[in-house]
Amino acid sequence: MHTKNIITSGTPLKQASRALILVHGRGGSAEDILTLAPMLAVGDYALLAPQATGNTWYPHSFLMPQEDNEPWLSGAIDVLAATVQEIVDAGITHDRIYFTGFSQGACLTLEFAARHAVRYGGIAAFTGGLIGDHVHRSNYTGDFAQTPVFIGSSDPDMHVPVKRVRETEAVYADLNAAIHIKIYPNMGHTISGDEINIVNEKIFGKM
Repeated sequence: MHTKNIITSGTPLKQASRALILVHGRGGSAEDILTLAPMLAVGDYALLAPQATGNTWYPHSFLMPQEDNEPWLSGAIDVLAATVQEIVDAGITHDRIYFTGFSQGACLTLEFAARHAVRYGGIAAFTGGLIGDHVHRSNYTGDFAQTPVFIGSSDPDMHVPVKRVRETEAVYADLNAAIHIKIYPNMGHTISGDEINIVNEKIFGKM
């Protein structure tokens, strides 16, 4: 199972007024995802990157039944919940907590946030969608109160079908997120410069 193991960077948490949680993808690491931070407009943020045990948050595709990815999926969600709590305990309110993730990390980020919908600072998901063989709408409650959310993905993508991105968009809209989707033809499984520009403007540029 996962244990709470967070790599930190940026402004020390107790001195920061905002925090960004960065969630790495399958086979990646906390150190890897932190290399994304210099491209984001988060110069004064506390940066927290949780590390998955074995560099993988859950063993199978995110499109498998959720129970097939247990107990790893629940453990991963618990790690993000503990990371948020650490930030809150340091005096930073939810509306100043931001998330970003890539691939498996984007899926986990979107799943966690939809299960704990409140007003966050913003969410940037690079190639991801809600987890499961279908969208479990009853799992998702709360009110994002117009939290800005961006999901970018490729059409096609080898791991994340556009259909699931659109299903995720619908759930987030129902939960009152200010959701923005951009699908890139034949982009590949990567993060584009255009996506970085969008999240800097729509997510991290908002004060």
